[in-house]
Amino acid sequence: MELTITLSLLLTSAVLHSTLPLSFSTPNSAYPPPYGLETTAATTLNDDLIPVRREVYGDGRIFDISHRYHPDMPLWASQDGVGQFLWLPHSMKNGSLANNSEMKLPTHTGTHVDAPCDLFDHYFDAGFDVDTLDLGVLNGPALLVDVPRDKNLTVHTSNSKVPIGKRISMRLMYKKEFDTSYVGFMKDGAQCLVDNTDIKLVGIDYLSVAAFDDLLPSHHVFLEGREIILVEGLKLDGVQPGIYSVHCLPLRLLGADGSPIRCILIK
Repeated sequence: MELTITLSLLLTSAVLHSTLPLSFSTPNSAYPPPYGLETTAATTLNDDLIPVRREVYGDGRIFDISHRYHPDMPLWASQDGVGQFLWLPHSMKNGSLANNSEMKLPTHTGTHVDAPCDLFDHYFDAGFDVDTLDLGVLNGPALLVDVPRDKNLTVHTSNSKVPIGKRISMRLMYKKEFDTSYVGFMKDGAQCLVDNTDIKLVGIDYLSVAAFDDLLPSHHVFLEGREIILVEGLKLDGVQPGIYSVHCLPLRLLGADGSPIRCILIK
């Protein structure tokens, strides 16, 4: 029996150094503390009941690379962010037996996955939704690559045939306003990856793997063959480049062209 291992490619910013020790960056203007932590203690009635929100688990081996959903996270083509998306129509404070929330979100919000039917209407009609995505691709070995910071990913390649280009800082995911200056793949860079590698999952740290100036052509290259899965809006700041095991699980949303997704890296 032959075993095939497919390597995923996750892209972040800086230069590739696969031997650097693992660490998480401290909060600063580019990478603020987790949303809501500044109010948690102040609104807790009992000092012993302060929840711990973590980014790293398992003695430093497991990294949560999903962004926390909150009203001020960026939303595609919006200057107002996500806004209110969570309601509590049934509250114990108002006499309900339990707290029961409701939420409403676009399927491509925050850390999310694209399905082939996102950009191809005949795939939508045929049913190639998020429930058809291969969990074998979404879970497995992954290469986290840092590349420089001021141009989109084009046809230029390294000797290993992994596309290289230039990247901006990941601070854009911490801005409420959608920013078209993010960096992603141009069509020729996407085509180079498809033609020269066996990579089946491509992840990036803003809301689109495709550059804004080449939005549809790059997506078409990636999604037309229905073999490559795109994960967008990853939280990769503070995680060092190198080889990991990636684990991403979308919701089983029948008919959906995208889904919020929880992703972790295990070193």
